[in-house]
Amino acid sequence: MPTTRETILTALHNLLQMLTATALRGEVLPERVPAAGLLILRDGEPGEPEVTLSPLCYHYQHRSEIEAVVQGTDRDTAFDTLSASIGAAIAADRTLGGLCDWIEAEAPRPVDLPVEGAASLKAAVIPVVLHYSTSDPLA
Repeated sequence: MPTTRETILTALHNLLQMLTATALRGEVLPERVPAAGLLILRDGEPGEPEVTLSPLCYHYQHRSEIEAVVQGTDRDTAFDTLSASIGAAIAADRTLGGLCDWIEAEAPRPVDLPVEGAASLKAAVIPVVLHYSTSDPLA
């Protein structure tokens, strides 16, 4: 049986897979970026939980990351569209179907990356904070 953390990260990955961009989890950047863009979900860090004692409960603000990458001549528009679609998908289901208390994305800091012999990439890491509670740090 998967842990609460794994269940929530899987649900976030499934949410990203519904977008037009290719969504991977924990993979390395492939040699080619699909025309609709590429998203790579990184599990991130759960951080130190706040603990309540009665009943015992661990409250996490888990910071995961989505690497968003687009390539082509109209990178700025493509990146903006991709970022907005991530935001809209998260806003449509802030609890991932009731699996977590709240999910929110932070603003990306895009950079342009030159690629020798090909169109430049526009990429950013989009931090995503997942708020959830468990009865055990390993559950």
